[in-house]
Amino acid sequence: MVNNREGDYGPAEARSLSMTGVHTPPRLAVECDIAANSLPDREFLRQNKYRNSIRPKPAGLERLTSVTIPPADLFAPFVATLGRGPGRSRALTREEARTAFGMVLRGEADPHQVGAFLMLLRFRGEDAEEIAGMTEAARARPELGHGGIDADLDWPSYGSGRTRGAPWFLLSALALGRSGIRVLMHGSNAFSSGMTVEAGLAALGLASDDGARSLRQTGFAYLPLKTLAPAIDRLLDMRRLFGLRSPVNTVARLLNPADAPAGIDGVFHPAYIDVHLGVAERMHRGSLLVLKGGGGEAERVPLKPATATLWTKDGGRRTIDLPAIEGLAPHPPATDTAASFAAVWNGEIAPATPLAAIQATIALALLAMGRTPDPARAMEDAASIWAQRR
Repeated sequence: MVNNREGDYGPAEARSLSMTGVHTPPRLAVECDIAANSLPDREFLRQNKYRNSIRPKPAGLERLTSVTIPPADLFAPFVATLGRGPGRSRALTREEARTAFGMVLRGEADPHQVGAFLMLLRFRGEDAEEIAGMTEAARARPELGHGGIDADLDWPSYGSGRTRGAPWFLLSALALGRSGIRVLMHGSNAFSSGMTVEAGLAALGLASDDGARSLRQTGFAYLPLKTLAPAIDRLLDMRRLFGLRSPVNTVARLLNPADAPAGIDGVFHPAYIDVHLGVAERMHRGSLLVLKGGGGEAERVPLKPATATLWTKDGGRRTIDLPAIEGLAPHPPATDTAASFAAVWNGEIAPATPLAAIQATIALALLAMGRTPDPARAMEDAASIWAQRR
């Protein structure tokens, strides 16, 4: 009895078919009524390889002959599982998501399959189990290994808000680095309409992609995703084809390439907060603070009250209420230039709202690291760190 309505089959069955041959695990067998050492043809495989029970081998058949299964055939069940009709589709398990995304990153899936896979994941809504599996697959890539990078705080920067101005959060991270906290920032701002992190660093005369040496010298390093994980960067760039972000954006934010004990993360929409924290729980991270930040970045907008959610391995989740800072006026992002950005860092100008955002963002990092549980105390310490940055 073939256990595949309308000829489709699931990822659990596909995993049993290796890249080099067909095997007979407990849930899957190929019925071979053929002579030993002969190859079954493709029609035979199509009709018989997805069986739900094992039949005894025919007399005299010493082994099951290996056959080649195209990688795209092995990937197809993942797309089918996500895309079946109402009542039949489902989210992938963590293991399935890890296997599928690993195939994508190794180039084993057909480009059409990759597009369908990513958009189906987006359409169904991001799932913490799926994102955890995909993040594990991404972290297993050899190019992600950056030996010698020892960071205290992981800081992803993948925002692309249409109204972004200067990356004030970058000045927060640099000030933290000067205070002795080692910050590793990684990201891509390819779709941002504002000043990118790399442009901000250039305005300050600092280099990116300098990893361990920069951390040792300044307490801060920035790794562009195109250098850190080129395959993931190419997937993010598919936004140009879709007109939409995909769940790969969330995966990139959760890479934590240096295995820093603490992290700070911003999201565009509050609904994503639970996904990010759910992945942190499943991957046993030390701590992660997430909030709806300016432009989707880990940046506090102090013009209005906000809520951050902190997950720690020892204490679980807790929400942190962050009051607005009185007396601030909106800052027009169109006025931000490389020169004014550098002038703020150098203390030559002191615009009230950007300075408040910088210090409030430093406070977020202190809360994420557990330096203090009190937002008011974190703001006091942040003001001191900013004042002593130079």
